[in-house]
Amino acid sequence: MMKKQTPLFSLLSVSAILTFSLACVTLLGEPDSDITTPVIPIMIETVIPTVPESLTCPVITNKIINANSPQFESGGEATDFGKDESAEPVYLVTYNIDKEALIEPHFYDDISNDLREKQNNFETHQQIWNYFSTLIPYEFRPQLKEFSIFTDGESNILAAVAQTTTDPKLWGLEVDFADISDYYYLSFTLVHEYAHLLTLAPSQVPPSLAIFNNPDDNNIYLEEISACNTFHPGEGCSNPDSYINQFYERFWTGIYEEWNEINLEEDQDLYYEKLDDFYYKYKDQFLTDYAATHLAEDMAETFGFFVFAEKPDGNSIAEQKILFFYEYPELVALRTEILNNLCKVFPE
Repeated sequence: MMKKQTPLFSLLSVSAILTFSLACVTLLGEPDSDITTPVIPIMIETVIPTVPESLTCPVITNKIINANSPQFESGGEATDFGKDESAEPVYLVTYNIDKEALIEPHFYDDISNDLREKQNNFETHQQIWNYFSTLIPYEFRPQLKEFSIFTDGESNILAAVAQTTTDPKLWGLEVDFADISDYYYLSFTLVHEYAHLLTLAPSQVPPSLAIFNNPDDNNIYLEEISACNTFHPGEGCSNPDSYINQFYERFWTGIYEEWNEINLEEDQDLYYEKLDDFYYKYKDQFLTDYAATHLAEDMAETFGFFVFAEKPDGNSIAEQKILFFYEYPELVALRTEILNNLCKVFPE
């Protein structure tokens, strides 16, 4: 999943390649023999313990919400869902993760000289990782096994998560070196990305080996989709009681077919135009414009508001989506844990 630096985000249509998985942004291109990831043969359960009463830092959380809420100009300007296609991500280094430690860095050779300093700036890499790993402690993210630093320049993609190239049960987090200065936006984005790890975990969405091993085979992808009786986010068929399937059944069954027709549009300009219309048609159902790009992104954006915003009244469908997470005691406990950690370490 990609996140951009501004509230207006990017997502490529899957029309060009139906096997594109929205949580599987290609992290490293072809598998790299220098990066080894241990294979875990069983599904990983995310254990969320009970935590004490939350600390409060409303000045910080309010600014986080304000920074990540859509800003609409008077006159109803069209929403720009596209990204700067000329700014392709350049990967600088990928670390393996051993619990909380970054180990075995793999440095990429095909980079310009002006990026060498950023590539070798381990202090900043560690700073970014420490912030994320403090917000989301290890016991909540056992499937996260890689951490990458990349850049596509300022104000484009900030962060993403993806399955590793060696094991579909394991995932990697990647962050743009150039977009980390604004901690109000960085904090929300890291929690957004964690929401993907949480809702697409193997215990929630058992990964499809057929899709993972044949990422370019549209026929296999479509066969897997058609054989799934629950929501299929791209990585596999979700469990009936999974967070993402319950979210789908509650909020997306009435609009999914309309969204899917747009998502299969081959003309990119027309795709973004139709997506823009779709968002404004159902604006009361989405907390941000990016949430309209895919159900998984809707869930991740909503999770960010669940964590950082005050509990809403539920007057709109968008607010009801936030209240959805309050129905799960383990997620309420997780919210408390994240806020406890944020209030302690947010740089002011």
